[in-house]
Amino acid sequence: MLEGPDGAQAVEAERRVTFGPRRSRSKLTSSFRTPLWHRLAEKTIAVLALTAIAAIALIFVFIAREAIPMFWESDFAQEVELPDLFFAKQWHGYDEPVYVWQPVGEPPKYNVIPLFVGSLKVTLLAMLLSVPLGIGCALFTAMYAPRRFREIVKPIIELLAGIPSVVLGFFALMVIASWAQATFGFHFRLNAVVAAIGLALTIVPVIFTISEDALQAVPRTLTEAALALGARKYQVALRVVLPAAIPGIAAGIVLGFGRAIGETMIVLMASGNAAIMELFDFTTSVRTITATIAAELGEVAQGDPHWRVLFLLGVMLFVVTFVLNLLGDLIIQRLHQRLTASS
Repeated sequence: MLEGPDGAQAVEAERRVTFGPRRSRSKLTSSFRTPLWHRLAEKTIAVLALTAIAAIALIFVFIAREAIPMFWESDFAQEVELPDLFFAKQWHGYDEPVYVWQPVGEPPKYNVIPLFVGSLKVTLLAMLLSVPLGIGCALFTAMYAPRRFREIVKPIIELLAGIPSVVLGFFALMVIASWAQATFGFHFRLNAVVAAIGLALTIVPVIFTISEDALQAVPRTLTEAALALGARKYQVALRVVLPAAIPGIAAGIVLGFGRAIGETMIVLMASGNAAIMELFDFTTSVRTITATIAAELGEVAQGDPHWRVLFLLGVMLFVVTFVLNLLGDLIIQRLHQRLTASS
């Protein structure tokens, strides 16, 4: 090896021939500095995200501001007792304590439990119909359907999500209700089953689209390895592809549930709008929270006890939706961690 000043000069000369002249630290930093338009894009995305969060927070504050005064207003206390909103009460004309929503009665009855029961009945029944159908369609499209068939079917199903809900509500009111009553002999023509079928038409495209994308995102090597080991195609679909896509499918189910519980027009037109407190009878008419707010908010005076209760329903619906989405996100993260650890 070369030693001394002459050796160092020779090594430096060889390095210059190979790599070029040395650059100072400031020049290297400036050469790798983030372009201006990248930084502007990052700032724009951050501003848009904060704006969306602020808008949601302001909406909640506005709704809560209209509902909270019920806890100290004397006019509200004279007409409504807070326990009557959530507990059964012995009303005049009834043989036993009941849950009743009759805001135009005398005296007015503002129990919200029948509305929550109606919302849960319609939503859960719609999810029972749409989740297997959406996931099954996504699995067939991703694993079995020919490419040309997939290119036709997928846009058609996704196009269903763009149909206005009032059109689907009118279809449920005129077509599905008559067919269901003639087929199953329902005593009530408009009931929870009819509303759930109409509601499922809006949920299936959401679940299908997200589930199909999740199934397509599964690495092709997993499928090819399973087929090379002798597994049949249905075994690959059910035991390899479907478990690997569970986080994405769960996200689709959570979004579908949020769409179902917040839907208004379909349940307003096809549920019958009768707050009947029948927990396990899906053939009776029901009244949901969203339909109640849409139908009654324009008919009451601002600041009236009825007004306060409707905004309380909005706050409760907002909180329930937020909590369910939060739980769904936690479940998705837990599933993703388990799948990552197992792989």
